[in-house]
Amino acid sequence: MLPVICQIGPFSIYSYGLMLALGFLAGVYLARIQAKRSGLDPELIFNLSFFSLLCGIIGGRLLYILENLSYYVQYPAETIMLQKGGLSWFGGFIAAVLFALVYLKNKKAPLLKTLDLIAPFIALAQAVGRLGCFLNGCCFGRPSSFGIYFPLHEKILIPTQIYSSLALLFIFIITRSLQDKPHKAGAVFFSYLLLDSLQRFCIEFWRADNPPVFHNLTLFHLFSLTAFLLSLTALFIIKHRSN
Repeated sequence: MLPVICQIGPFSIYSYGLMLALGFLAGVYLARIQAKRSGLDPELIFNLSFFSLLCGIIGGRLLYILENLSYYVQYPAETIMLQKGGLSWFGGFIAAVLFALVYLKNKKAPLLKTLDLIAPFIALAQAVGRLGCFLNGCCFGRPSSFGIYFPLHEKILIPTQIYSSLALLFIFIITRSLQDKPHKAGAVFFSYLLLDSLQRFCIEFWRADNPPVFHNLTLFHLFSLTAFLLSLTALFIIKHRSN
């Protein structure tokens, strides 16, 4: 693992933050190109992406802190230390979507068309970000003889970060393909959400960093199941509604 890429004087470049930034930049760059093809304002896409990222970081951090509240009550100074990871994807996603709803309404931009445009590139950014989790050693899997040795944990663990990254790359390819085909507004975004929640639900069985809260299911199993059912319902409505 490589939590710190390099150190320049008193400054350290952390792999988690670097991959998060690279994923964001790659996603925004490609989304802006797609916006030009789709007749949407590239600057609107950039502003939406940038502020959604900020809201996502805040929301993701808040949910992560709530998940580990006893630790942060004991060490309150670490609540703002993001260099070691500590973001909850679902907290970030909810915060980012809520911001997007308000922002796009204020800009009078087409909501579902815009969400359809950025959805594949969210998956791509996630795929790159998961590599940061792997290098950082967070979001780790259960012990397994078929895994990878993680020096941070001094164990051979299932590389759930890599599996998740590959699944998200596959989701990017699928949703990007759907994007170029005739589709009803909202179909691409909810297809992304359906597939993403499904991959997270499956990967969660292999992860070791989240305790079960209901039988053998973790909190993120329940989040994933909720997102899956909501997106499935939305896709059913989209399919049967008139143009």
